[in-house]
Amino acid sequence: MNIGQAADASGVSAKMIRYYEQIGLIRPPTRTDSNYRVYGSDEVHVLRFIRRSRTLGFSIEETSALLALWQDKTRASGEVRDIASEHISALETKIAELESMVGTLKHLVHCCQGDNRPDCPILDDLAGTNSKTKGH
Repeated sequence: MNIGQAADASGVSAKMIRYYEQIGLIRPPTRTDSNYRVYGSDEVHVLRFIRRSRTLGFSIEETSALLALWQDKTRASGEVRDIASEHISALETKIAELESMVGTLKHLVHCCQGDNRPDCPILDDLAGTNSKTKGH
């Protein structure tokens, strides 16, 4: 199948397939005499693996490590577990940061009158000039 068909079958855009090839995440596919890429079911399976890994938020580097482990039938599952556990920790940190942002924004929205006056505690906070909302 050509790159467009592989993209449809895997859910990874043709642009991303080319990018993954360029950075070495996937092996370059075989090419026709006309220099078109040719993909088989194995390559599509790899692309689906990558798509799922990226959907779960794994970085390119983590995805590369997981892909290598997936392809290594003698792997130790503990290595996979360690990568996933580290990723969970990073996600939990990011969630805490996002929840803090939401709390700050809720407080600022609560402080904003939302009327026709030019006073705006949200903009003041962004500018670092509102002492009433500091510390939130």
